[in-house]
Amino acid sequence: MQDPKFFIDEKAESRVYIGNLDLRITEAALIKMFTPYGKILSEEFLWHTRGPKRGEPRGFAFIQFSTKEEAKLAKEKMHGRLACGRPLVVRLASEKYFDEAAQDSSAAFGEAKKVGLTGSTLGQTSRSAKIAAIKNKLRALEEEGPSVKKQKQAESDSCKDSLDHSQDKG
Repeated sequence: MQDPKFFIDEKAESRVYIGNLDLRITEAALIKMFTPYGKILSEEFLWHTRGPKRGEPRGFAFIQFSTKEEAKLAKEKMHGRLACGRPLVVRLASEKYFDEAAQDSSAAFGEAKKVGLTGSTLGQTSRSAKIAAIKNKLRALEEEGPSVKKQKQAESDSCKDSLDHSQDKG
């Protein structure tokens, strides 16, 4: 039987953490930015699930690549690159875990608790929770009027332009 801890570590090595994301960056834009560096198996864009910021992006995400080499390439090419005027923080997810573990364990636990990484669901979101989040997002988008969508589109266009141009520099 394969050691399950080894499997988690192996998977974490091909997973990247992307932080300091501007709130205008969409999931699609994030995938588009990282696709040139390898095959993306999954993407996890984190949202506020309660409170006054419910439904808004949390400013960080994870992308699972098919190999650790692809993840390392994405880290090398994208760490520090400007996206919507903010430098991206890109690390291997395993590095993030070890950085936190090296700090005071209670602080690391507090951060993991905020992100929802405690107990047996370490790093996993239930399928039903993901489906509920998608349904809530769709419902919120449907409730917005066309004028709100146009306004948001105009705001995100300036950010989109800067994302498109940032790819030309690499």
